Amino acid sequence: MPWTRRSAAPLWSSKMSANPANNAADSDRDLTREPPIALVIHGGAGIISRSDVAVEDEMHIHADLRRALDAGHALLASGGSAVDAVQAAIVVLEDSPYFNAGRGSVFDSDGGHELDASIMEGHSGRAGAVSGVTTIRNPIRLAYAVMEHSPHVMLAGKGAERFALTQPQIERVEPGYFDTDKRWQQLQAAKAAEQAQPAASLRGAYFGTVGAVALDRHGHIAAGTSTGGMTNKRWSRVGDSPIIGAGTYATADCGVSGTGWGEFYIRAVAAHDICARVAYRGDSLQSAADAVINQVIPAMGGDGGAIALDRNGVIAMPFNTLGMYRGWIHPDGRRGTAIFA
Repeated sequence: MPWTRRSAAPLWSSKMSANPANNAADSDRDLTREPPIALVIHGGAGIISRSDVAVEDEMHIHADLRRALDAGHALLASGGSAVDAVQAAIVVLEDSPYFNAGRGSVFDSDGGHELDASIMEGHSGRAGAVSGVTTIRNPIRLAYAVMEHSPHVMLAGKGAERFALTQPQIERVEPGYFDTDKRWQQLQAAKAAEQAQPAASLRGAYFGTVGAVALDRHGHIAAGTSTGGMTNKRWSRVGDSPIIGAGTYATADCGVSGTGWGEFYIRAVAAHDICARVAYRGDSLQSAADAVINQVIPAMGGDGGAIALDRNGVIAMPFNTLGMYRGWIHPDGRRGTAIFA
């Protein structure tokens, strides 16, 4: 039997009562109920122990996660689109020095920064991505511009920078804007580890990648991811974050943003795999996300996490590392942020 995409009825659609006398009242009540909105974000997964996060830094991280949630959810609550909410939430995280994206991007082996981002709109299948940009303050905005204003999906390096010149809304900065002392110290530590034990020097070197997945009033889902890549990366290495299907993916029913050791997410087509398990096998979002993040990725030798959201507003946030910066707002308004389990 050929596989077919399964599409469950959304939770907010009207339901008929077992008692015919109640059908009219139930139908009227359900039809006046607003469709759900939801938002889930991450600020990266990795080797994050409690001893690595100063109390003051932890307070700032939670505050920035909350600001990102506020920015995205405000758009959703006012009827804005999921893709705009994703962009708004990620911009806040890119502007924070506490995450490996935008302002807080890690250093590559040459002491510079090469930034990647992608965004995808589930119901339309449209997507945009950029890789290896060095002067774009908010790479997610440029990825969005690629989706909206170019015939392409992914632009890289100097070509992406030239395209940015045609987009007056894209803010350019000097490469030094991305320099922070914390990331510089991480580079020095990574270089020392590389000398001592080359094979193990990359594990945990990627934490901080940011992402968001949103569900809007129209039932549309969007997902996006932004990163500075891997500390001490060489040869313009590109991970999963700007690759549609690997680090970012969205359909009409499912959206995913990943964070982890990108080489393994690329090989596993991780974000797509989660949505495919929901669409073709009928897996729940949680079981699909758990299987990919806690079974498929580790079996290949990788680690990390992901956030996922379906069109009923169900949220999944699995990770197999010591921590993952994350935040969420459920359809009923319940919200929170967390770093550790």
